[in-house]
Amino acid sequence: MGLVKLELNASRKKICPTCGGELRYAEGGQVTVVNGKVDMDATLPKHICDKCGVFYRELLHSGFYNVFDLPASERKKAEPRKIATGDIPPTQLKREADGKCACPRCGERMDFVEAGPVQIVDGKPDFSNTMDHFVCPHCKSVFRKIAGTDFFQWSEK
Repeated sequence: MGLVKLELNASRKKICPTCGGELRYAEGGQVTVVNGKVDMDATLPKHICDKCGVFYRELLHSGFYNVFDLPASERKKAEPRKIATGDIPPTQLKREADGKCACPRCGERMDFVEAGPVQIVDGKPDFSNTMDHFVCPHCKSVFRKIAGTDFFQWSEK
């Protein structure tokens, strides 16, 4: 691969030329033996882009960097979001300017669904959308409004 010059962002951190994400700096490590030969490259520092799966190593203090694929053993795994389980107390939720708010269970953005009339589904009345509620598309949670208050309670449906 060719040489690239890494740019700096507003906080003076190097950014990936491919995705624009901030690069993670890793110090050089110990000398290693690979296939019976001494590997001195492991002692050099590198700038890692976890999103693209590559790292950049400076060439002779020139300000230009070689691009290498990141070995699978060094890739960071995306941490799954934690979803709260068990009893969730009533929570006061307020819509923001975009009509959404943060989900108390997973932290993603929930959509607000306004109350509507009773609908007939398969010949039976469906009362599920007759009260204001929030729906989280990420964890599939529903928070229904408690009558006469500004609080919402987590609902299993």
